[in-house]
Amino acid sequence: MATKKTSTFSTRPKNGTSLMPWLGIAAVIVLCDQLTKIAVSKMFVFGEEKVITSFFNLVLAYNRGAAFSFLSNESGWQRYFFTAIGVVAVAFIIHQLRRHSTQRLYCWALSLIMGGAIGNVIDRLLYGHVIDFLDFHFRGLGHFPAFNIADSAICLGAALFIYDELRRVNKN
Repeated sequence: MATKKTSTFSTRPKNGTSLMPWLGIAAVIVLCDQLTKIAVSKMFVFGEEKVITSFFNLVLAYNRGAAFSFLSNESGWQRYFFTAIGVVAVAFIIHQLRRHSTQRLYCWALSLIMGGAIGNVIDRLLYGHVIDFLDFHFRGLGHFPAFNIADSAICLGAALFIYDELRRVNKN
C-alpha cells in the first residue's frame, strides 16, 4: 500500500481547517494596497496633494523608514532591516495561522497584519521606500503622518488582536 506524502508547507493545518480563507484575506489586502499605490503614483508627482475634504487630502509621499517615518533619514540600511522584519513577521504569522486556524477573530487580525506587512515589503523591494498617500489633518493642528491601505490593515489587525486578547482574558 502506498503512503501519502505530505509537504512541509500545507494549507491544511493539523486540526483540518484550511488556511486558504486567511491567506485570501491577506491577498485581498495586498491587492487593494498595491492597486491604490499604483493609481496614486500614476496620478500624482512626489509631494503633490489634492484636497478632498476639510480634514483629508491625497498626497504622494515616500517613507524610507517605518511607522511615522521612524529612521527614514538613515543611510539606506533601514530598507533591508524593515524588509527582513516584514518577512520574519509573515513567516511567524503563517505559523500562528496554522496553529490557530479555528480562532476566527485572532486569524482575522493576523491576516490583516500579514496583508499589510506584505504590501509594504513589496514597496521596499520594488522602490526602496513605502508609498503613502492618505493624509488626515485637523483644523490647523497639523497633519497626521501620511499612510496607506497596508498601514490601515496593520492598525486594524492590531486593534482586533488586542480586542481578541482582552476578550479572552475576561473569559477566565
